[in-house]
Amino acid sequence: MKIKIKSLSGRMPAYETEGSAGMDIRAYLDEPVTIGAGERELIHTGLFMEIEPGFEVQIRARSGLALKQGICLANGIGTIDSDYRGEVCVILANFGREAFVVKDGDRIAQMVVMKYETAEIEASDELAETDRGSGGFGHTGV
Repeated sequence: MKIKIKSLSGRMPAYETEGSAGMDIRAYLDEPVTIGAGERELIHTGLFMEIEPGFEVQIRARSGLALKQGICLANGIGTIDSDYRGEVCVILANFGREAFVVKDGDRIAQMVVMKYETAEIEASDELAETDRGSGGFGHTGV
């Protein structure tokens, strides 16, 4: 599958290794952005995408930034829908103890292309029974 990408910086998302599922994406900034401990910032990428219907692009945290600096995505995983044509931005949150500086060109997140199904919703007053039932949030123990 192909994704058309317009890049204001000329930098394209890239797989860093042959077996990578995600492509690293980079910050597109006029000046560095400092994210204080406990704060979050919207970081521009300068990327615009045309994604085929039936696919989405998921924006995910980079594990190294999360472990070493406490930098994660504020919304967990971001979804870029196939009908969205605006700039891809990333909401970075600093769960670390120190301020973190994002500079132009820094690898800030990764994008994974996912196929999806559109569900047909059917209203119902009754649902089929299962052994689990309504058990959740730790119902199976530690």
